[in-house]
Amino acid sequence: MTIGEVARRTGVSVQTLRYYERRGLIAAPGRRPSGYRVYAPGVVREVRLIRWAQGLGFRLGEMAELMRLRRRGSTVRTARRQAERKIREIDDTMRQLAARRRSLALVVQCGCRRDCPIVERAIGKRGET
Repeated sequence: MTIGEVARRTGVSVQTLRYYERRGLIAAPGRRPSGYRVYAPGVVREVRLIRWAQGLGFRLGEMAELMRLRRRGSTVRTARRQAERKIREIDDTMRQLAARRRSLALVVQCGCRRDCPIVERAIGKRGET
């Protein structure tokens, strides 16, 4: 299958496929005598897996490790560890966002017409030396 076919089937650009190849996310394809890349049908599934994992928040470096392990047939334990790590990251982000939301809600609920004491207190604490 040509690079254009893979791009159409996966919804990514040709440049993205080349980038994935350079990063080791997908195996380097064979070449025709003309020099055109020839991808195995399984690459479509791999690219879809990469895109799905990116949607879950995995970085490409993490995906490269998983794809290398997948090719060797030993992914379950590592995938589980990475998923657990990603859950912890998401939980941390959610806690940070909740704290930001609480701070913003205080400002919204304040009802001040001028110089909000909540904002002034926050600025004062950070601005003190």
